[in-house]
Amino acid sequence: MGRKYIDCRDYPSEMHCTVALSADTEDELLEAAVQHAVQVHQHQDTPELRSQLKTLFKEGAPPA
Repeated sequence: MGRKYIDCRDYPSEMHCTVALSADTEDELLEAAVQHAVQVHQHQDTPELRSQLKTLFKEGAPPA
């Protein structure tokens, strides 16, 4: 299994977040993405958020 990533730059927001996260496992990436979404974007940690975030994961590494 290769690396996966999620990049806030792909989903513009009012705060213009430029954070990109990557990990070797989907579980590790999900935990980091949930922490970021809750702490920075003020989302609630819900099953719906976790499900939505997983659909946004991409294979590889974020572009520079």
